[in-house]
Amino acid sequence: MFAQIVGAGFCEAQSVNVIGSWKVEIAFENGESRAFRFEAREAGKASFLLLDPTLKVWGPAKPSEAKWTQSNDGSVMFSGSVEFPLGNVGRDAGTLVLKGKFGTADSISGEAMFFRVDQEPADPKAKPSKSGSFKATRESG
Repeated sequence: MFAQIVGAGFCEAQSVNVIGSWKVEIAFENGESRAFRFEAREAGKASFLLLDPTLKVWGPAKPSEAKWTQSNDGSVMFSGSVEFPLGNVGRDAGTLVLKGKFGTADSISGEAMFFRVDQEPADPKAKPSKSGSFKATRESG
């Protein structure tokens, strides 16, 4: 009986899958907050779509290319190019990196980091220009 319970729990943990549509809410330490739709597809391919009411000034947001990875321990990483509007005249362009872990099959939370265009996120010495936390919730339908 014990083996069945442990085995069932193990199978359930393995079946958690990133693929699908996620609403991502980010709270940066500087008080700034952002929201995205993250669309995860097969083979680690994905897209970010900024959800921002100030985009009325710029026109509708366009999805940007992103990627994702998932480890066996339930940890996930999303990354891709983004442009945050600055007021109604500027844009803050760079790479968004989200590292988190599944809480349930439909929620992920963790650390958010934004690296400006002149920074290389893969460089271990690189410091993000903004950091904070994120929560992603799977969208149904």
